[in-house]
Amino acid sequence: MALRLYSHPFASFCQKVLIALYENQTPFEAVLIDLADKADRAELQRVWRVAKFPVLLDETRKYSVPESSIIIEYLSQYYPGKVPLLPGDPDLARETRLLDRFYDLYVSDPMQKIVFNRLRPADQKDAFGLAQAKASLLTAYQMIEDQMTDKVWAMGESFSMADCAAAPALMYANVVFPIGEAYPRAAAYLKRLCERPSYARVLREAEPFWAVFPKE
Repeated sequence: MALRLYSHPFASFCQKVLIALYENQTPFEAVLIDLADKADRAELQRVWRVAKFPVLLDETRKYSVPESSIIIEYLSQYYPGKVPLLPGDPDLARETRLLDRFYDLYVSDPMQKIVFNRLRPADQKDAFGLAQAKASLLTAYQMIEDQMTDKVWAMGESFSMADCAAAPALMYANVVFPIGEAYPRAAAYLKRLCERPSYARVLREAEPFWAVFPKE
């Protein structure tokens, strides 16, 4: 098969790419990587030296593509499908990229800080960093609430790369720091994302790994 995706179904940035692949029914081989396994890590490092997933290997073009946003853009360029995840209009494409970065940097990043804090030993918890992460998410939730006025998806009526980024970012953020009743449009957007067939499939594939998710 031409495309191989090195990833893990429970990782948020891997889920972002999986949504894009499933949206366009793009054929690919999934290579599950357990970063705790030396052999898996070595295999990942073979295609991307920094050993971080997701990484897409295009066997046809003999080219490795790291980073979720770049992978989706690469797929849009070389393996386009019926759902154009990046608009052809330059202004709309720029806005899509901005929202993609928004969800990666201002939703995913603070969400991960909360998760990582849960993994710390009890005597090494970072109360200040935790408060900062929660404050950042509250700001993001309000921005999403404002953005989603009269919108179905992040860019309006069309599903895009921004929604691929939003789905796992918001889903995990809602688990660790619930959106709540103060942001009904943001909550409704998350519900639509989770019901989208591409992300619903991703969520089903992630189900077996919820047992390892760190509790409070």
